[in-house]
Amino acid sequence: MKRALILIALLGLAACGADGEPTAPAPKAPKTGVTVSGEATIGISF
Repeated sequence: MKRALILIALLGLAACGADGEPTAPAPKAPKTGVTVSGEATIGISF
């Protein structure tokens, strides 16, 4: 029973991200001012 509790505790720690300091996400790419929009169709028109 004691081994099962230790195993569950270790699995819980591994699942919650207890592997070290959190890292910041990469910065977002700057906006370039280019916008793409439109419409595309494929097939037969009647």
